[in-house]
Amino acid sequence: MSLSADDVKVGETRESVLVDDLKRTRIVQYAGASGDFNPLHTDEKFATEVAGYPGVFAHGMLTMGMTGRVLTDWVGVEALLTFGVRFKAQVWPGDTLTATATVESVEDSPDGPVAHFSLRTVTQDGAEVVTGTASALLES
Repeated sequence: MSLSADDVKVGETRESVLVDDLKRTRIVQYAGASGDFNPLHTDEKFATEVAGYPGVFAHGMLTMGMTGRVLTDWVGVEALLTFGVRFKAQVWPGDTLTATATVESVEDSPDGPVAHFSLRTVTQDGAEVVTGTASALLES
């Protein structure tokens, strides 16, 4: 899927529900896939009694990966040039996450037009958990 510069307008947004009611199972599956078995994400007793959190929480990179879907569903994986985020808050089991991508600018580059995006992921309560930026190469 490739988009042309004519298909993308500055100010245009896309929103996507990334997960509805995040399950602990998904967090543990991510731990297995990533090899990150930090007990903050997998061990309830450690997270509450040792670290003082209300419970286990999702890996930041799981949230980042899910956030990236709003972009890849829009511009395609192959068009993505850059993608970076800032983690703002923990994501807890039971959270519903919604991501929004907004076209901030489209500029010419030697390889063709490039769209620049701002990103924002929030919980069901509107709490911002991720912000970021991305860019994608568009068809001329």
